[in-house]
Amino acid sequence: MLDADIRGYYEAIDHEWLVKFVQHRIGDWRIVRLIQKWLKAGVLEDGEWTRKEEGVPQGGSVSCVLANLYLHYVFDLWVQEWRKRRARGEVIVVRYADDTIVGFEHRSDAEGFLGALRERLAKFNLELHPEKTRLIEFGRYAEQNRRERGLPKPETFNFLGFTHIGGRGRNGRFTVVKRTIQERMRAKLREVKAELRVRLHEPMVEVGKWLRSVVSGHNRYYGVAGNYRALSRFRYFAARLWWRALCRRSQKAHLRWERMARLVERWLPPAQIYHSYASR
Repeated sequence: MLDADIRGYYEAIDHEWLVKFVQHRIGDWRIVRLIQKWLKAGVLEDGEWTRKEEGVPQGGSVSCVLANLYLHYVFDLWVQEWRKRRARGEVIVVRYADDTIVGFEHRSDAEGFLGALRERLAKFNLELHPEKTRLIEFGRYAEQNRRERGLPKPETFNFLGFTHIGGRGRNGRFTVVKRTIQERMRAKLREVKAELRVRLHEPMVEVGKWLRSVVSGHNRYYGVAGNYRALSRFRYFAARLWWRALCRRSQKAHLRWERMARLVERWLPPAQIYHSYASR
């Protein structure tokens, strides 16, 4: 399996190639001209304007659309042709923005694809991140094959906020176990802590409604089968942060955890699985 990441993708997009791709998709020259002006508009940071000769600003109104269009021509169409002409076995491709996972049946296909991908990206002013791009042995027979060679368990990989682990289901069959990336969870909890400080003296009802939306949104995204424990931990730590924030509101009175438990039960939705195992 190839876990690939493009170095500085949004900052490295070539404007000339991007305009060609847009013209191939859009026949209205006025729209094309508008996109060209937007690309040349530059970036305003801390009151200073900087002209951009390449790349699209992250967070821009159409940055994601243009970035996805760029990779559609650079990667998506090319990889379909490579799979038909060069691959000896099955090849599965999953791409979201500039994060890509490619699964191969044969290691020789993976090694050949990696070299071809580097050459392909170089033609369009892109390159793979050397530290975030790697070939790993992953899949149904990876653990057995590595055990026979005296190697440790297969490596894991991160994708779309989840750590993917090769494991076994209750029936003993191979399955891909998904866990919330620990750093992502810690980063989100730091954001919650900072926001609770800002809302320190707001009414408890308003804070409860806000925190409920945070926990509910977390559950709906990370609520995949097998990730229940991580969801429960996020809810618990969010509740602890809220409790500490409430305790700071008074130097004399201390909120007992028994009362806090009732607030948690009222406002914070419990961990819930929203996405079951994929059928395939």
